[in-house]
Amino acid sequence: MIIPYVRKLSCKKLILASASPRRAELLKNLGLKFEVVASTFEENLDKTQFPNAADYAKETATHKAIEVTGRVMRESGTPDMVIASDTIVELDGHILEKPDGHEGASKMLRGLSGSKHKVHTGVVLILPKAVDPSTGKSPLVVSFSETTVVEFATLTPEVIEAYIASGEPMDKAGAYGIQGVGGSFVSGITGCYFSVMGFPVHRFSAEVVKLIKSGALPLEECWTEG
Repeated sequence: MIIPYVRKLSCKKLILASASPRRAELLKNLGLKFEVVASTFEENLDKTQFPNAADYAKETATHKAIEVTGRVMRESGTPDMVIASDTIVELDGHILEKPDGHEGASKMLRGLSGSKHKVHTGVVLILPKAVDPSTGKSPLVVSFSETTVVEFATLTPEVIEAYIASGEPMDKAGAYGIQGVGGSFVSGITGCYFSVMGFPVHRFSAEVVKLIKSGALPLEECWTEG
């Protein structure tokens, strides 16, 4: 668990490569201190070039992390770790990202209604100061994904229209947010709830602890305010 290391991690330069308030909230809940630098990557990868949806999410997160790492290094010095993430919904083998408007959101919600779907979150950690043991060079890049199965209740047309009118679906993969009103549509879940929100807290914590114990992310005694 990450909690024994949180105070010393506060002395590290951590960057969250995402404008998502949900991801920032989840990291803050861990007690971590970090800077938010939103990625400018256009997220336009060809989905057909990936063997599965989870790999697509990881690759998108990789491009976000690379773009932000380069920009931060140019503008404010070398960070200790850059954290990037991408979340997508998969329904019957089709990848659902953020809807492009009212009709797009309606189509996604009609498809999710009364069925099970998968939510994949890919996470990439770039440590510019660490050496990749396979190449003997920096940076060290760690990537992983978490998949959660979510079951939806049947949604009536009235429910779908009211939900779209609320505005909540428009910036969410799959056109719903489990942490908001959309959570009332979920009748069952298998896997990590926080991954559906956009960031797999447990898996991230475990991976960071591995990096600390391996020496890739060394921690020193330090003093912080608060």
